[in-house]
Amino acid sequence: MEFDRRGFLKIAGLSVLGLAAKPGWEVVSKVKPVETLPAPSPFAGKKWGMVIDLKKCWGKEDCTECIDACHRIHNVPNFGNIKDEIKWLWSVPYDRAFPEHVNEYGDQDLKRKPVILLCNQCDDPPCVRYCPTRATWKREDGIVMIDFHRCIGCRYCMAGCPYGSRSFNWKDPRPFIQKVNVEFPTRTKGVVEKCNFCEERLIQGLIPACVEACKEKALIFGDLNDPESRVRKALKSNHILQRQVELGTKPKVFYIA
Repeated sequence: MEFDRRGFLKIAGLSVLGLAAKPGWEVVSKVKPVETLPAPSPFAGKKWGMVIDLKKCWGKEDCTECIDACHRIHNVPNFGNIKDEIKWLWSVPYDRAFPEHVNEYGDQDLKRKPVILLCNQCDDPPCVRYCPTRATWKREDGIVMIDFHRCIGCRYCMAGCPYGSRSFNWKDPRPFIQKVNVEFPTRTKGVVEKCNFCEERLIQGLIPACVEACKEKALIFGDLNDPESRVRKALKSNHILQRQVELGTKPKVFYIA
């Protein structure tokens, strides 16, 4: 009990002083989490990334087909309120997604345009470093994963993610799934979840569900290590935005402005 009491007081003291830049477990733990694990063998040498063409995305007003497809196949519950909301794919107004690219003299309509958001599958993901149980990790192909069985619900990963890409199940989500997809696991109360770039589809040779569902072809997915891939060509030939690049997380989701 002495260690626990000391550890708690140390964390509490740092928090009061405003010095707790790291999660509490890092203050008292000397265990360095594993940050990268091998990807399944078919993906050796690959680095997955996504480009979202905002102009194409805005071509169909009020479209949510990509969000609906993602949430349907991944058994994302609909609690009917923002407080309990679970989101893998969602949208926010442009001025919230890219506040640094909005000015008072620019196009005012642009501020209200919807921008699709998801886990950025960062090359240097802080969420991985902050997880005390190694329930979240990054594969060599760049996908940041979550083991729902190892998640203890501490939410350090949520605090570490600067993009708000993780959701917490405050209640049992299963009664709130309209139609369960038996090919993907449901979650339980007390675990964190997020987008996984449809890794379960990739292993079958399929593209992510959101990309497949987009009629406007606004979402481009592929191997960033392949110079001939569509995603690399899109990055080469367009003006690209990324969210909060100054943080150094190296996101692998890009936007064509």
